[in-house]
Amino acid sequence: MRILWRPFGFSRILFKVERCRISESESLTPLAWTSQIQKLSRAPGIFLLDQRKRFSTMPEIESDQRDSELFSPPSNVRGMTKLDRTAFKKTVTIPVLKVRKEIVNKLMRSLKRAALQRPGIKRVIEDPEDEESRLIMLDPYKIFTYDSFERAELSVLKQLNVNPQISKYNLELTYENFKSEEILKAVLPEGQDVTSGFSRVGHIAHLNLRDHQLPFKHLIGQVMIDKNPGITSAVNKINNIDNTYRNFQMEVLSGEENMMTKVRENSYTYEFDFSKVYWNPRLSTEHSRITELLKPGDVLFDVFAGVGPFAIPVAKKNCTVFANDLNPESHKWLLHNCKLNKVDQKVKVFNLDGKDFLQGPVRKELMQQLGPLSKEKKHSVHIVMNLPAKAVEFLSVFKSLLDGPPCSIELLPIVHCYSFSKDPNPAKDVQQRAGAVLGTSLEACSSIHPVRNVAPNKEMLCITFRIPAAVLYKNQTLNLDNHDDPPLKRQRTDNKVFSEEKTQISSLNWKRFLPLPTRPLHNEI
Repeated sequence: MRILWRPFGFSRILFKVERCRISESESLTPLAWTSQIQKLSRAPGIFLLDQRKRFSTMPEIESDQRDSELFSPPSNVRGMTKLDRTAFKKTVTIPVLKVRKEIVNKLMRSLKRAALQRPGIKRVIEDPEDEESRLIMLDPYKIFTYDSFERAELSVLKQLNVNPQISKYNLELTYENFKSEEILKAVLPEGQDVTSGFSRVGHIAHLNLRDHQLPFKHLIGQVMIDKNPGITSAVNKINNIDNTYRNFQMEVLSGEENMMTKVRENSYTYEFDFSKVYWNPRLSTEHSRITELLKPGDVLFDVFAGVGPFAIPVAKKNCTVFANDLNPESHKWLLHNCKLNKVDQKVKVFNLDGKDFLQGPVRKELMQQLGPLSKEKKHSVHIVMNLPAKAVEFLSVFKSLLDGPPCSIELLPIVHCYSFSKDPNPAKDVQQRAGAVLGTSLEACSSIHPVRNVAPNKEMLCITFRIPAAVLYKNQTLNLDNHDDPPLKRQRTDNKVFSEEKTQISSLNWKRFLPLPTRPLHNEI
């Protein structure tokens, strides 16, 4: 960044009015020039430059147009597909305030609003003509003249005996001084969506580029690396998660090709090969929500466990956990992460198809947990099914899964099943589809939790319900319209199981419950 010294009165008003009067507060001119300034005050468009150039005229321009382009990269970068950082050099004019160096720190606390805030630009610089002074860079969108300061700011300036005269500097901007959004907006074709967000997975920036962004993919990847400390690799998903193992093909756009990464989520550490397993950092809040529903001693069956974001936090609460994943890589890293987080003695890990896991280990454990011969204290049983593309289909496995007399209602397993929906009423859609698979209505005994907006008109939800005894046990009478299971209740402060109120689908205002997106990119995993 290079600063060029060019002091002169700074005021957008000078471009707009017919008679330009340069007041004492609008000029850095020595007193010797005051009389000459006054003689020229009636000449339109004339304002002070410096002592050598004396005066200059400037045609009227629209200040709004100038401001909108002030911090935009040069127009000649439009259409660039290979990043050339040197092409982003640009000189802009910035207002500055001259102050004594010993009062800078005290003054800056009061000028937070007015001071310039740009990447890589110091807000306080040395005065090239006076070593005892400093120059405070001001925000050109907020400070135009002496009158642009707020009353409190003017009061502080007066207390510290600071002359509120405004000067200008020519400031040379480079690639380092532009934000990623500004760079991409300048490079991509006008009017098209700009990618400035991503999912961070350790050192990896995971993007989901749209078709019109693909010609610029390598440039976009490099910008993401340059502008985000700690990111050393940028990848783009090139297909949807529709295979058996829930991973996706990806292309390295820029940076290193190492996909072995480490992440921290909710105080737990996970290590894995991102190219071979499923991981979504946008589900951190959901992982915490489910974990908080369980109490010490409860049992969790995690049907599609991945690398352990549900299983490990729950195990830390002294719960018994049965975690399963069909993907051999996920199974390997699940075992690794259980040891890494010191819960390997509390988690039983399986590498089975979800259906086989439910019909095998889950059925066996439920028969022991819920059977009449069990002498142990009964705890809640939770079954998490986080495979939103297909999990609803697996609900059919619960039909007539257990033999013998049914357990009491309060001991019936609680299912947390995830699903996508593109329906205008996504909550009702998921509830009806889950009920159709089970062969019973869930309207009176389920809650719906909106997880996140995946893409335009596509939502991810979690439906929670106790499996009706008439569904779970063989030889039970099933009333499709009205069964005896009580509706789910709101979680209480004494750690009752459910945190969601019973959902009345007919009156559900879905949009009211949707979480606000934290990044502009959509990620369909």
